[in-house]
This record gives sequence, structure tokens and C-alpha cells, in this order.
Amino acid sequence: MAGDDTGGATPMIGDTSLTAAQWIRQETGAGLVALRVPGLEGSPHQRLGRWSHRVTISGLLVGEDAADDLASLQKLARDGTATTFTADIVTALEIQRVVVESFVAEQVVGRPGQYAYTVVLAESPPLPPPARVSAFGGLDGIGDLGGLDDLGFDGLDDTLAGIADQAGELTGALDTALAAAAAAAGLAAMAGGIDAIDNPLRPLLDTTGQLAPVGDAVSGILGNLRGLLG
Repeated sequence: MAGDDTGGATPMIGDTSLTAAQWIRQETGAGLVALRVPGLEGSPHQRLGRWSHRVTISGLLVGEDAADDLASLQKLARDGTATTFTADIVTALEIQRVVVESFVAEQVVGRPGQYAYTVVLAESPPLPPPARVSAFGGLDGIGDLGGLDDLGFDGLDDTLAGIADQAGELTGALDTALAAAAAAAGLAAMAGGIDAIDNPLRPLLDTTGQLAPVGDAVSGILGNLRGLLG
């Protein structure tokens, strides 16, 4: 394809016009994988996502800007910087960004200001959003794979938040009960001494002594649960 002879748009890589492009080749790999099924004649294919579009261009850099155009293409090939590409052959492909995968230039000695080149461009789409780790290790934000909601766990985060709130309420109630028991023990002590056999609140003191270590253990468990659920 010659840029001016065919009447089509001049191919451009970034800001560099390839006015003397002589040949353009475009390739697309469908990204299909053949599946072997026992007893089945032939192989069904599964699409895993196509490969990047590739475009190979050969031509000449001529004219007053030939040296500058050569330097621009060499810089793109050296740095690997993504850039734009336009040409009639990729009109239906919706290529947004490309990188120079390889670049070859030749100069015939005795012909200054004229360079032959072959450049291979590869489509370089933007990366998808990063995956997010949700409750129970599920992954959200990874395209078609989805997260736990796709597996029937709708509202899981809200449920876990409710459990955490209930654990907090239980911790508060337990602390209140233990404080009341401690106050009762103080009253019992004033009523006739903690160790007095005839102390009328002696059964309460015994019960309080038994509940204290249990209450501490339950309080620790609830605290760990709240920490686990955030």
C-alpha cells in the first residue's frame, strides 16, 4: 500500500507521517485453544482472548524531514513508549495504542536523506483495574471472573458487618454483667466479711468467683471475633 498512490489516508505512527510507505501487513491471532475430546472427530476450540493486533510496515523515509522521522522511529523503538497509529488497513480494528516491537533501517551509501525501513507495531491496550480481595478471599474487579457475589454470596460483607456489631454488643453486655457482679461482691464484703460463713451474700460471692474467669475468656473470644471481622 503506497500512502499517496492509493488515495487513502497517509499512515502515521504518532506524529510521524509515512508518506512513502510501500507495503503494510496486518495480523490478528484469535487466541483459540484446541480441546481434545475422547471419541470426538475434530477438535472444538475455546477462545481465551485474542492476541494483540500486529502491523508490519515497509517503505522509505525521504525528503527534508527524513532524518528527523528516522530519529523519531528509532526513539520509539528504543524507549518502548506507547503511541498512536492510523492507517486504512486498521480502520475496523479500533487500535488505540501501539508500541514499536521491532525496527530496522537501511541506508544506501551515496544517497543521503533516504532511508529504507521496516517497522513492526504491536497493539498495547491499557491494563484492567487491579483485583480487590473481599471477604473469605474472594476476588472482585477482575472482569468476567467476578467475585463471591457471582457464586451466590450476595450481601456477604453486610452479613459479616452485622456479626461484628453483635459481637460488640455482646462484649458490652458481658462487661456490664461482670461490673455488676463485682459491685455485689463489694456489698457482700461490707455485710460481714468475704470469708464469713454466715454472710447472707456468700452464694453470690461464690458464683461471682466462678463467673470471673469465664467472663474474661468469653470477652477475649468476642474481642478476637470483632478483630477478625474488621
